[in-house]
Amino acid sequence: MPPAANRVYAATATRLTEAELGVLNSTVFAGRLSDIGQASIGGVTYVTFAVADGSELTASEVAFLGNLSSGYALFRVVDGQLLAPVQLSRLDRYDDDLITIQKYQGKTNEHFTKLMLNVAVWSSAFGPRMLERRLRVMDPMCGRGTTLNQAVMYGFDAAGLDHDKKDFDTYTAFLKTWLRRKRLKHQVDTGPVRAHGKVVGHRTHAEFAASREEYKAGDVQQLTVVAADTTRALDFYRQGEFDVVVADAPYGIQHGSRSDRQGLRRDPGELLSAAVPVWARLLRRGGAMAISWNTYVAKRADLVTILDRAGLEVCGDVPYGQFEHWVDQAITRDLVVARKPD
Repeated sequence: MPPAANRVYAATATRLTEAELGVLNSTVFAGRLSDIGQASIGGVTYVTFAVADGSELTASEVAFLGNLSSGYALFRVVDGQLLAPVQLSRLDRYDDDLITIQKYQGKTNEHFTKLMLNVAVWSSAFGPRMLERRLRVMDPMCGRGTTLNQAVMYGFDAAGLDHDKKDFDTYTAFLKTWLRRKRLKHQVDTGPVRAHGKVVGHRTHAEFAASREEYKAGDVQQLTVVAADTTRALDFYRQGEFDVVVADAPYGIQHGSRSDRQGLRRDPGELLSAAVPVWARLLRRGGAMAISWNTYVAKRADLVTILDRAGLEVCGDVPYGQFEHWVDQAITRDLVVARKPD
């Protein structure tokens, strides 16, 4: 990982990267890699692997490896002991401050956010085309936009929805400021959404491009954020509109799944039971959904049941069960992934 990475996350990053690589291998690479594991070389821990048939990695495979969430460098072993650097290429289209500049309590670690997005994309039918297709990503509990920013960094279109109007306003302000300071050609529109004469939400829609030439040619990325209840997502987005849905469920620490007169509810199960069927309808066939959550307030079996009932096929192979990791004394985070049948 980069030297400035979060210390707590860095302690488990090698193991999480090993699991992430396992998903990539079992999906996009069709099992081409073998002996995925860890090794200490010169006092540094590396994720290691071999190509099953002994051949060289293809340019496409190297490009995929360059986008691993905690990847810092890639080396090829020469003569059994020397490490030769392999030139990496990444999808990143913008300066990394798009990902790192926002700092606030409760922000999901950006490396884990990237991991979630990667695993969701690779688990979908569209994973092999990640490097060439402008995917559409939905975060139905987007907060202040960490997942949206990572999707934008990849050159994807992104959409989000969150009930917290303050987070919506904060993210809208950040987006406008960032686009202006980067001198990117763009257009941003913000305003209320009305239905039957009533305001049912607020929407920010942005169109922009990495270069003036792309913008002039109409080759623009689109980013839409709505402030509204996530269970009403179909009031604002079309059925079958997205390739992947990525959600970081409430941890029940800083905030619960919802507030009411009876106080804060720590278990996000009730919210997810109502929301996941809606999110599943947002997915196009072959799309995938990734949900992270705090294992102290919800059980994996309960989330699997919710996803099954929504008509999704939960990914239960070995790599998918290796993402649980400690965050702090009140949070142990895990990840569950499911796919919508083709």
